[in-house]
Amino acid sequence: MSLMINLQIAVSSEQIPDKNKFQLWADAAADACACGNQELTIRVTDMNESAELNSRYRNRASATNVLSFPFEDPPGVDTEILGDLVICAPLVQREADEQHKSVEAHWAHLLVHGVLHLCGYDHIDAVQAEEMEALETRILTGLGYSPPYDEQLLQQ
Repeated sequence: MSLMINLQIAVSSEQIPDKNKFQLWADAAADACACGNQELTIRVTDMNESAELNSRYRNRASATNVLSFPFEDPPGVDTEILGDLVICAPLVQREADEQHKSVEAHWAHLLVHGVLHLCGYDHIDAVQAEEMEALETRILTGLGYSPPYDEQLLQQ
């Protein structure tokens, strides 16, 4: 299965992966939860836009790494739209540095994480978090990345 990606780059950074990487990661996540063959918009943004959206939609006054906006078809209308992801490029870089990960691995993780949210996964409670994290780990290690929740890596 393959997602049709609309990539919007609203910030200048040399650390932003190319569209082929986004496609690879999104397709891997969509395949794992059988939500492919749909349209996905990915917007890469700065701290200000991320903070504005996070405030407006989650009542949180700061920027966040990834926001997921699942699309809900209007009654009686069937579309092939999965939803939108907004990823804050400066936070990806900062978190990768803080977690001693490659920037590419962190981009991959956040994109997979966001697509899983759009496919209905969540981490509100411990059981859901364990299921979602296990699936993220399976997808990312299948793509050749280290497990994203490797505690030794995160605490270095």
